[in-house]
Amino acid sequence: MSIFSGRHFPKDVILWAVRWYCRYGVSYRDLEQMLTERGVPVDHTTIYRWVQRYAPELDKRTRWYRRVGQWAAHSWRVDETYLRIGGRWCYLYRVLTSRGDTLDFYLSTRRNTTSAKRFLAKTLRSTAHCGPPRVINTDRDPALAAAITELKSDGRCATSVQHRRVKYLNNRIEGDHGRLKRIISPKRGFKTPKTAYRTLKGIEAMHALRKGQGRIFAYGHPNPDVVIVEKAFAYA
Repeated sequence: MSIFSGRHFPKDVILWAVRWYCRYGVSYRDLEQMLTERGVPVDHTTIYRWVQRYAPELDKRTRWYRRVGQWAAHSWRVDETYLRIGGRWCYLYRVLTSRGDTLDFYLSTRRNTTSAKRFLAKTLRSTAHCGPPRVINTDRDPALAAAITELKSDGRCATSVQHRRVKYLNNRIEGDHGRLKRIISPKRGFKTPKTAYRTLKGIEAMHALRKGQGRIFAYGHPNPDVVIVEKAFAYA
């Protein structure tokens, strides 16, 4: 059965709305007006439900296309950025390669060793096809250093992995935080960590595609993310 069964709008319209919301800095009401101008009268709350349902699916189905080659995933840049969710600060952990490709991300309500360890373990699992990294670069956050040490002692991270704490090497991921927040800020905030994480999965997926990850699957196309999303949902 199709994951779009029971919807009152065609699959193409739903994917178009979800992709645009996750790719650009627009609010639900902005997107409602854009769709209405194009002859698709849809309420902003309906778009919200589409994003909550299909943004995680977008992340899941495009992850294979966004995979980074083994040669490019040996040097990690790990950092976290702050997001205001429901009146409290939450923390979006992210890891990029040395050339700026997104490897993984994780939203947490706490900034401690447990959250950092959970995030790094998740990244090690999702990049298992590349093998362990050669080096992990972080800032001076002691929680990240403790998490790496614990993962090594648990046997989930290779003991050969080098941990560096060189601040300027994280300039690339700091800049990427800013580009991501320019997409998030016009959306006027999130209410709960659960709904925020579901939305951020789609935003991170589209942000990675926009940076060029997976462009080999849409060679020569001016908007590779459009082609990749269509391929990912071809049989949905």
